[in-house]
Amino acid sequence: MKIGVIMGGVSSEREISLKSGEQVIKHLNKDKYEKIIPITINSKQEVIEKIKGIDFAFIALHGKFGEDGTIQGALETMGIPYSGCKVLPSAICMNKGLTKSLVKTVDVDTAKWIIVKSVEEIDYKKIKELQYPVFIKPNKGGSSVATFFIRNENEVEEAVREGLKYDNEVMIEEYINGEEITSFVLNGEVFPTVMIKSQNGEFFDYKSKYEENGAKEEVVLLEEKLQEKINNISKKVWNILGCNSYARIDMIIRDEVPYLLEVNTLPGMTTQSLIPKSAKVRGLEFSDLLDKIIEYSLF
Repeated sequence: MKIGVIMGGVSSEREISLKSGEQVIKHLNKDKYEKIIPITINSKQEVIEKIKGIDFAFIALHGKFGEDGTIQGALETMGIPYSGCKVLPSAICMNKGLTKSLVKTVDVDTAKWIIVKSVEEIDYKKIKELQYPVFIKPNKGGSSVATFFIRNENEVEEAVREGLKYDNEVMIEEYINGEEITSFVLNGEVFPTVMIKSQNGEFFDYKSKYEENGAKEEVVLLEEKLQEKINNISKKVWNILGCNSYARIDMIIRDEVPYLLEVNTLPGMTTQSLIPKSAKVRGLEFSDLLDKIIEYSLF
């Protein structure tokens, strides 16, 4: 089987994607696959030509055009199987507001939020009801790019303007003061929970995620009832959003209550990323994890 590793892309997360792609190429089992082909995407127009001739696409893209169902649709049209969620769940999970609306239908808690499409739509009265501080971020973005921790009304408009540079919708979200965790789900099975503690800031922002020693990330064994809650929420979210293959479900815990933050259908895939750490506790080394993702994506 000829595997094309698609990386790069046109989103604000391009550099992270390149790192993910490099690590996937490095750790794919060279004895198991006929050929491993690096495919670096620099523009949307070149995609069709570059993916011709491969038997399977391992998508290491992040953000728009990678995680939003677009590249998945192109691969579907060409009849090329690919890693990760299908078109519809990819598109849904990329939209944070839509994701939150759907999970609420199955009684999953999530922070309150408002969506605005322009600075003219900012309703300061509604934001005040959320209570400061709040988070302001692109509704369809990732890696905490253009995510702002806003403490008062004077900072709101500038943050919204900045968010609109990356997306046509901006989310203004209630701040939940708690412990951030992530739940890795592989083929419907919930793997050990990873707890995240920022070392350099007030939340798990871009620098915390990608700078050396930016955050402390460790697999944790939580109290039984809390762990059961997290596992049940992970399964509910996986099912209601129609996920397949693998996904990373981010939550924050306050007073023993987990609140959904977002769902990543193409999370970071370096050896230092969150899901390989979780998988390793179950005895899956990085190469084995990649094999499993390919296997479950071919179902």
